Amino acid sequence: MQVYTPPLRDMRFVLHELHGSAELSKLKGLEDLSPDLIDAVLEEAGKFVTEVLAPLNQSGDLEGCAYENGVVRTPKGFKEAYTAFREGGWNGIACDPKYGGQGLPASVNKLVEEMLCSGNLAFGICPGLTHGAYQALKAYASDELKDRFLPKMVDGTWSGSMCLTEPQCGTDLGLVRTRAEPQGDGSYKITGNKIFISAGEQDLTENIVHLVLARLPDAPKGIKGISLFLVPKLLPKADGSVGPRNGVACTGIEHKMGIHGSSTCQMSFDEATGWLVGEPHKGMRAMFAMMNSERLSVGTQGLGLGEAAYQSAVAYARERLQGRALSGPKHPDKPADPIIVHPDVRRTLMTMRAYNEGCRALAGWVARALDLMERAEDPEERKRAEDFTALMTPIVKALFTDLGFEATSMGMQVYGGHGYIRDHGMEQYVRDARIAMIYEGTNGVQALDLVGRKLPAHMGRYLRSFFHPVLNYMDAKLDDENLAPLIGPLSKAFGALQLATAHIAEKGLKDPEEAGAAATQYLRLFGLVALGYMWVRMAEVAFEKKAANPDDAAFYEAKIVTARFFIEKLLPDAAALWGSIKAGKSAMMALDEAMF
Repeated sequence: MQVYTPPLRDMRFVLHELHGSAELSKLKGLEDLSPDLIDAVLEEAGKFVTEVLAPLNQSGDLEGCAYENGVVRTPKGFKEAYTAFREGGWNGIACDPKYGGQGLPASVNKLVEEMLCSGNLAFGICPGLTHGAYQALKAYASDELKDRFLPKMVDGTWSGSMCLTEPQCGTDLGLVRTRAEPQGDGSYKITGNKIFISAGEQDLTENIVHLVLARLPDAPKGIKGISLFLVPKLLPKADGSVGPRNGVACTGIEHKMGIHGSSTCQMSFDEATGWLVGEPHKGMRAMFAMMNSERLSVGTQGLGLGEAAYQSAVAYARERLQGRALSGPKHPDKPADPIIVHPDVRRTLMTMRAYNEGCRALAGWVARALDLMERAEDPEERKRAEDFTALMTPIVKALFTDLGFEATSMGMQVYGGHGYIRDHGMEQYVRDARIAMIYEGTNGVQALDLVGRKLPAHMGRYLRSFFHPVLNYMDAKLDDENLAPLIGPLSKAFGALQLATAHIAEKGLKDPEEAGAAATQYLRLFGLVALGYMWVRMAEVAFEKKAANPDDAAFYEAKIVTARFFIEKLLPDAAALWGSIKAGKSAMMALDEAMF
């Protein structure tokens, strides 16, 4: 049985106590935002997830989506759940009120996203993609297109999809062959085939707005010749209702390892009518507005599944009787002790917990930067937030999904044989989590983005958005009696990150292959240091709050204990990663291509 209760107390800790939600009300458009309002939103979202979505997670996985004659049917209950989701206003909570949204900050929306991913990832993919398409259109579409399409997308009547991949190209979008022919009236005819299109066809929404990468007749070769087009499934009428079918068809759906309740479609565009989004041949700029949003959301998928796996594993470990504690029976009235008494089980659960809560804290930091990017009135503050978000996007996407998959695998280990069969639902979490490491550019691609683009950008300016606050914090807390045992190991790990950064910068200039070979380890090292920084900050808050709130002392003591566990048991891996990076590419690149 899958077990999930939204971790609202932990979420409030991150949002209010760690990152200071009161500061959000100082931003443009959030003047009326209060902690009470935020809590009410999170509580209602939690109720919806636990009462409506979570009960459909296993049944949706078992039934899956069905395809027949170009039509996709989602699993039983999904359509009714989506109607309730849309009518509850959840689709537009972080969208501009100008288009019917509620205008809540990303700091709140990311926590709602996490709950959706924990409760029913397959369901959450469709509205998640719609929000990404909304962001791209809001940033780059003409006012006419925005007024015509965004209100329907914000209220959830229409959904969005992202059509990039083709049979011959995935990450290398410079190989896209889909064509766009101008029609003289401002529209274009789009022709080509796309694959791996999540929610490209489904029965949840009245219409689907596809964002499609294609080439104009005069397009330069490669990535510089890509344009972005809005191509609806059904052409809208002047009054906003849907009209005739466009030249868009789903020709099949993939039979996948996981996320069975979400359709992954093969799409055909046959002289479909579309409209240019942004400038000709500048489609990647607009598409990255959606892709970067989706990368952060995919990271949240890893966190959400890691949390669900952790809660389920804890529940099982409390109930499963097996053996006796090494120090003697803890429950002599029972035939055996629950497995939670065993050291390896407790270590496993603590690792899952430390990763999940650390990722949630880091996600909150990045979400705050998203809010500053959009709403801060000081241009310099916006620029700093933009730098930080650019740097952290590949780290959040890759680290969270790596750790999320590791957490689901650890959860299966806690269950033993019961985890490997369908009955308890843990194997679904493992299957569902695996795709997130591939989505939106594999994690190896994210590491190359970090090393090849983000590190050298603007003479290292992006790095300063992380390095400077961490250095300043450690310097300020050196004499803190409570934090000293944590600051020392963090400082050592941070030193390893600094050395690795300098090493990769030097090697990248001389031997790009060596820098590339170290990229995934470097991203992991960077991520562990970021989580370590979050855990020290969480411990600082917990020490302060524990003394001031004796009634909630147990909650804060758990934060302190988990912080110590992460710093003592998990953060030392940073030094080992630096050692491997320093050793160079060695045997990793030794075999000639022909020898594989």
